[in-house]
Parts: sequence; structure tokens; C-alpha cells
Amino acid sequence: MSQLFAGPDGRPRCRWTGSAPEFLQYHDEEWGYPVDDDHRLFEKICLESFQSGLSWRTILAKRDNFRAAFQSFDFNRVARFSERDRARLLQDEGIVRHRGKIDATINNACRARELLDECGSLAAYFWRYEADPDAAAGAGGVSPEAAALARDLKKRGWQFVGPTTVYAFMQAMGLVNDHASGCVIRSKVAEARARFSPPGR
Repeated sequence: MSQLFAGPDGRPRCRWTGSAPEFLQYHDEEWGYPVDDDHRLFEKICLESFQSGLSWRTILAKRDNFRAAFQSFDFNRVARFSERDRARLLQDEGIVRHRGKIDATINNACRARELLDECGSLAAYFWRYEADPDAAAGAGGVSPEAAALARDLKKRGWQFVGPTTVYAFMQAMGLVNDHASGCVIRSKVAEARARFSPPGR
């Protein structure tokens, strides 16, 4: 089966882009481009955790609601969430009301603050695990770098960050270029990665 899909303009894109109309803009403008903004990095790893067992389409449709509920994923603010905040989130129909994932997001905000103290930024930490530009995922859609990052995050007390979740995070945030060969966006992402200076190096 081809890994490509012909978009509305006739140009080839990653096959998954064709499974929902809202995926096209996300694929073309966000997915795979390198990110060094700490709040965006924290947002994405949290949203990937919420996606566990669900579809990305579900999470993408609720993304603005998640941002409103979690203070734009400012981890300094989320780390201070109280029991009242937890109760509010569990009643918020605009997000995924999963107690374990909500608790994990608040916990991970605390762990993110610790990383900030240690590494200077979340970006400096995450970009240590950048994959080779031409690397591809192994069995189960997981790379060695994703497995290593997941192990280290768990060691640091992060929750809901298994290797599959972490690999999806790396794909989206540009730590690996996983656009299919022949996808019209792959070369654009490669160029963006070539211009990008990973923080902390």
C-alpha cells in the first residue's frame, strides 16, 4: 500500500493526511517542523498522553479546549493546580475527562519545572534525543531515541510517556522527519531542520 495520498492540490502527502479533512493543515504547517518553544513542547507531550487509546483527530478537535483548560500549557501554572482545579477539569466536557491523564499532566508540569532548573529549558533537554535526519521508526513505530527518552522521563517521574507516545511527540515536534518519502512536505521539513539550531548545543 502506498504511503502517499494525493491532496486537494494533486500533490502527494503522507497517507494519514487523507483520513480527515482537518489533518491537511496540521500536516502541512505543523507536523515535523522543529520546535524549541517550551510551552509548545509541553503541550504536545501532554496531548499525546491524552491521545493514548484515542485518535489524534479527537484530540486535535479539542485542542483549543485543552489550551483553555490547562492555561495554554504554561507548566509553571499547571504545576500549581489544586484539587479544585482537578475537579473543574473532570467536569470539563470540552476535554478528555480521564482522571489518570489529568493527574499525569499536573504531575508532569512539576517534573517540567525540575527539568527547567536542571537543563535551562525543556527544549535543551528534549533535543538531546534528536534522531538521525534519515532515521525511520522500527517495529511498532518506535525509534531507539524515543525508547531512551521515554525511559529517562519515567526515571524522572513523568507519567503516561511510553515509547509510542514519545515517538509521536518526536514526530510532531521535528526531532525526527517522519514524512513519507515523496511527500511534498518532507523536503520543507528537512530544510527547516537544516536551518534549526538545537538549543543547548
